[in-house]
Amino acid sequence: MPGDAHAHGYVSGPMSRQAQCAQGLVGCGEIRYEPQSAEGPKGLRSCSGGVARFADLDDDSKAWQVQSVGRTVTFNWTFTAQHRTQNWEYYIGDTRVGVVDGNNQQPAQSVSHTVDLGSFTGRQKLLAVWNIGDTANAFYSCIDLQIGGAGSTTTAPPMTTTTPPATTTRPPVTTNPPVTTRPPGTRPPTTTAGPTPAGEWKVHAQYAIGEVVTYQGGRYRCLQAHTVHDPNWTPTATPALWQRL
Repeated sequence: MPGDAHAHGYVSGPMSRQAQCAQGLVGCGEIRYEPQSAEGPKGLRSCSGGVARFADLDDDSKAWQVQSVGRTVTFNWTFTAQHRTQNWEYYIGDTRVGVVDGNNQQPAQSVSHTVDLGSFTGRQKLLAVWNIGDTANAFYSCIDLQIGGAGSTTTAPPMTTTTPPATTTRPPVTTNPPVTTRPPGTRPPTTTAGPTPAGEWKVHAQYAIGEVVTYQGGRYRCLQAHTVHDPNWTPTATPALWQRL
């Protein structure tokens, strides 16, 4: 591993350029060995902190992974040494979009800041700066963002539904005929006949489906067309032929 690591912090999420180098996602120089070491004088606007051997971080033509986010983004810092902190600053171009006071205290090993990116949209390079409270230096991290994309910080719009107009043509409504419970072995009539004058049931008579007769004081409808050849085929004895009304 070349050199010694003298600096101690970088943005790990969304993945900064040095975080991508450290994970081998982009071909970089020595910064891949010490992503926390982009340290330089305060007030710079460079991803490398002015360190020549980390110049790969300033090369915008490299295949940096661009991360889709909403307008509000949470940045996570990882520290390998916790310096007393003046503040953290966030820039897009020359516009400072966020600042967090460090109160000249030592931070935890990792901290998170939620920053509103304002009116910026599309692809942007954001510079995150950790200004040290007990030295003249700062640490620098650049993050490539697609603002207004489908990142985890983007709130999906509510689902909308369209109600069909009241004049929508609907198919005609059909009504099923009432269901009649019949004894086992009987069959329903294949057609429905209108009212038929009831005559007395007779042997040797011919009956059509739907015809109504009287027998022993009851009224019966013919279920199957037939001729009465046997006097024992009375309506009460042949439920397959007759239905009591």
